[in-house]
Amino acid sequence: MQTFFAPKARRVQLPGESQPLTSDAAAAGALLSVRDLCVRFRGITALDGVSFDVARGQITGLIGPNGAGKTTLFNCLSRLYEYSEGRITFDGQPMEKVSRHRVAGLGIGRTFQNLALFASMTVRDNIKVGRHARTRKGFFSNALRLPGVAKEEHDSDRRAEELVRFLKLEAVADRRVADLPFGTRKRVELGRALASEPTLLLLDEPAAGLNHEEVGSLGSLIRAIRDQFQLTVLLVEHHMGLVMSVSDRVVALNFGRKIADGTPAEVRAHPDVVQAYLGAES
Repeated sequence: MQTFFAPKARRVQLPGESQPLTSDAAAAGALLSVRDLCVRFRGITALDGVSFDVARGQITGLIGPNGAGKTTLFNCLSRLYEYSEGRITFDGQPMEKVSRHRVAGLGIGRTFQNLALFASMTVRDNIKVGRHARTRKGFFSNALRLPGVAKEEHDSDRRAEELVRFLKLEAVADRRVADLPFGTRKRVELGRALASEPTLLLLDEPAAGLNHEEVGSLGSLIRAIRDQFQLTVLLVEHHMGLVMSVSDRVVALNFGRKIADGTPAEVRAHPDVVQAYLGAES
């Protein structure tokens, strides 16, 4: 991950943009609230006072050049990284009190830049792995086939089949993931994230490695996921056409700081965003 040193920049407010929220009460309508988040790695600042909200039911795009801090932020939300300062609140709960292994059960699902599937397992079984966060029976209950185990297994099978159909994976459901093309494996990873029944879905560069036709259908799929499963989506993506077409709101980062926050049209036209991507003078 590339990181930079940079002087503190003045926050430029977008036309029509509301003032940043500064209290939990003010952010009560948000599913996810990030406040003054700072992450430092041995003196290098990867995130510098980042604040924004993700409203329930919205698709929020998170953009920025390489090294802007997007993946660092996702890793903080997933509890893979500890943050130096600030606060993250998910559905009213401070995330610093949540252990890593509880994140999925709390209602946060995630895909990754690099696929993290079980290559030797089938599509169906990879999706069923995502159900682990929703099962309650332990090792001994399963070994002894105690009451409730069969119902959990039935529920997991049913949910996996629903996702196989929704993602149009029926033809490859029993094939090994290693034998499938990259675009299909991307859908499998998405199915595994959805299998945990998240409230917030974190999509980390879902268009990376896809061809033009696959990117074209991805936007419709993301909106369909939001609508059918009633999810909130936070999307990190370099494909600007996809972000701007699918997002209700966009947050832009550069050098670890937020430089814009607003509608896709507002952020696209923001001079700091133009300069960050094109190197042009504002």
